[in-house]
Amino acid sequence: MLHLARLARLEIPEAELERVQEQLGAILEAVGKVAELDLADVEPTSHPLYVVNVWDEDNIRPSLSREAALANAPDATDGAFRVPAVG
Repeated sequence: MLHLARLARLEIPEAELERVQEQLGAILEAVGKVAELDLADVEPTSHPLYVVNVWDEDNIRPSLSREAALANAPDATDGAFRVPAVG
């Protein structure tokens, strides 16, 4: 549990660890029930409902400054997010 919290950059107080672990277990149990379903005849979908024309028009508007965007980054270098190497 603590390993997952570190990966997600979550600080879970010692007093809440047991409660959070129980909640995560309940979530994983609910998700596991989906694996028990026979979905052989169900087509893959990207959305549970049929939707058409859900996109708004693109509008130019002010955005965050680079400094504001990086203000809460755990590690920013040379004006960019620094992330661990993947591979």
